[in-house]
Parts: sequence; structure tokens; C-alpha cells
Amino acid sequence: MSDRYSQIVNAPVLSTVARQVGLPQPVDLDRHQPGQPVVAGPVLSGAAPDGRLERSLKKILDDIGTERAGAEGKAKALVFDASGIADSTDLVELQRFFYPAVPRLRRSGRVVVLGTTPALAGSVRAHTAQRALEGFVRSLAKEIGGKGATAQLVYVEPGAEDQIASTLRFLLSPKSAYVDGQVIRVAEGVAPTPEIDWDLPLSGKTALVTGASRGIGAAIAATLGRDGAKVVGLDVPQAEGDLRAVVEALGGDALPLDITADDAPDAIASHFAAGGVDVVVHNAGVTRDRTIAKMPEDRWAQLMDINLSSEERINEALLDSKRLNPNGRIVCVSSMSGIAGNSGQTNYAASKAGVIGMVESMAPTLAKKKATINAVAPGFIETRMTAAMPIGPREAGRRLSSLSQGGLPVDVAETIAWFASPATTGVNGNVVRVCGQSLLGA
Repeated sequence: MSDRYSQIVNAPVLSTVARQVGLPQPVDLDRHQPGQPVVAGPVLSGAAPDGRLERSLKKILDDIGTERAGAEGKAKALVFDASGIADSTDLVELQRFFYPAVPRLRRSGRVVVLGTTPALAGSVRAHTAQRALEGFVRSLAKEIGGKGATAQLVYVEPGAEDQIASTLRFLLSPKSAYVDGQVIRVAEGVAPTPEIDWDLPLSGKTALVTGASRGIGAAIAATLGRDGAKVVGLDVPQAEGDLRAVVEALGGDALPLDITADDAPDAIASHFAAGGVDVVVHNAGVTRDRTIAKMPEDRWAQLMDINLSSEERINEALLDSKRLNPNGRIVCVSSMSGIAGNSGQTNYAASKAGVIGMVESMAPTLAKKKATINAVAPGFIETRMTAAMPIGPREAGRRLSSLSQGGLPVDVAETIAWFASPATTGVNGNVVRVCGQSLLGA
């Protein structure tokens, strides 16, 4: 969708005026293009003393084939192993690495800090110091957002050192363009990590995407198809024409179905009776906005049934019938409204917060079944719906983030594809915001 403000403030002459008066000037973000390397430029890495992830990090960077940054010159990515920080006095290691490094970071650069899950850090002081990393990373993300750069924190449990490759590849690449200021937790894998073709990580896998006929759902279907999955797209019968156009272009199947129908869960499970399903993406959802004082029960109930209750029933049907394959993935689409709330969206925000609760509660159960469940929480994404918003709320939604712009449907899709990868077996129970580090609810 057109972002006229960005075009104006970055135009010749006007860009100088905008800079002088302090207006945000959003940078065109690097996004994934076929055939490009994971990191298009040098990577500068460092570690605090006694870090336990330095060896794993070196191997991953070698496998990616990254160019290492020298003592001078620009860097496309900065990666720091902070797992050895065991006391608040050790936090100075962050300053020692980043003080000279941040000025070298290129436009649309990447910063990744690796730490130890605070509760597993081994002592009160270590827990304290590792928790401090969150404030550092989120603040750094806001400092570098003006150049389209992002910063993330990855907490790695002891024993999960071999589980970070998929996550690092995603965070260092243009695929994570609109993911910013996030904390990701990596644990020991729920299943053995298979050999991966990083260009086609979902080759031989089957993926179900609900709400796939347009917008974010269509982008999810296309991205999973690009990664090698056979996509089964689901949407209401009224959208069957658009749905078939999306999935048939990918060589997939259409499943026109109302997910709130009584027989929908069994129909979905039956569709996968032959070979099961590897990836389930709960994307279907609606808004029915009104303040609670003007919210009739039917308006509340219809939204809740579509956005939350139907997902619970579908999950139960797939698990009870053992249709979710080993090392399977369930990925849910929540929302920033479910985290920060939003006036006039008590029903929608409740449903999307409920999705987060479902992820939290199901993660241990799915781990026992050698599967994972995670969620994305999009912020302002450029869709037909947001394009129809009044200009005031639309511009506020775009600018109130560290990147000062809206995201694209593909940004949500790329994050889901990372969750869906068979190599992301150590990421379970996470909620990752795709919001450019929204300043609301952050």
C-alpha cells in the first residue's frame, strides 16, 4: 500500500527540511529476494568472557558463509554472546562491544544479543544480569530504528546451544525486516533436528492455512509454498474463487469451509487422514469493533467463535485423531491488540489475548507430543483494511514504532515460516511481535 508520507519526507529538498525539523524519515527496509545470501555484508561478532555460545555461533556463521567484519569498516550485522555475563558488573561488556560497533552498522542492519534464560542462569546475580539484557536490547532497537536496523535478544537454555541455527538465520536475514525489539526463548528441541535444505526447509511437508484467500493469509500460503510445503488453503465458501486462485498457483488444495460449523473440526481432520499435516496456521479472524457499552452479545459471540473457540476445537480434533505429524507445528496469529488493548476492540483484544493463553497452555502438552506451538502478534500491517482507515489513525499506526512505518503481509508470513521450519524445534510457547517495535504495548 502507498505510504505517501514516506515518499514526501524522503523526496529531494523536502528530505532536508524534514531532517531539520525532526520528522521521522522511514527507511526502505531490506526484504528477502530469491537467491540472495542470508546476510548481505560483513558480520561483526563478539562475546563476554566465559560465554558458552561462541563456538555454536562461529559454526553457524561459517555454515551461512558470512563475511567477517574487520577492525574497521561497516558491518551488516552485529552479534554478541552475552551468556557469560553473570553479575551486574559484567554488563559493562555490552558497552565495550557496542560503543565502537553501533556506528559501523549499515542501513537495515541487524543486531542479535545471545543470553541465558534468566531463571536458568544459576544464581540470583546471574538471573539479575541476564534479565537486564532485555532493557538494553529494546533501548538499542529504538536507537538504531531510524536507519531501518533492528535488534533482538535470544535467550538460550543451557543444553540448547545446538538449537539456535534456524533462529539466527531468520533474525540476521531480511526475512525479519519488521521484527524488532523482540525476546525469543530457545530451549532443547522437542524432536531431533533433521537435515535441512535451507532453501526449501518445508520440502515434503503439508501445511494448512486458514483465512488464506487474501491479505496476510495469502502471503502466508505463498511463503510456505515458496519454502517447499504443499499448502492446503482454507476459507469460507463465499471466498472460494479467491481461495482457489491463491492455492492453485502454488500447486496446493483449496478447502472451502466455515471453521465455526459444527462439523468443521472433523472435516479438517478427515482431509488429512492419509498423510497427516505438518504445519497448522490459524490465521482466520475478523473484527467486530464497538465499545463494550454498545456491544450486543451476538456481535461478541460471533467474533469469539471465529477468532478463538474454533481454533481450540480444530486443535483438539487434529490432536485427538493424531493427524498432527511428529515435529509438527501449530502457529497462531494473535495481535498487538491482544497485548496492549485497543479502544473499541474489547472483543477482538480478548480473543487475541486468548490466543496467547492457548499458546502458553498448550506448549508443554505439544512438547510431549514432539510438536510446538507459537504465535505472531502483528502490529500495523499494510492491508486493504488498514488502507481504508481514517488518515489520522492510519498515520499514527504507521509512525508509532521504532521503524516509523507499517509492515507488509510478507513480514508476518516470513515469521510464521521460521516458526514452521523443522529446524525450529527448540522454539516453543513464544509470542513474537511483528510490529516494527510498536511504541504501544512494547
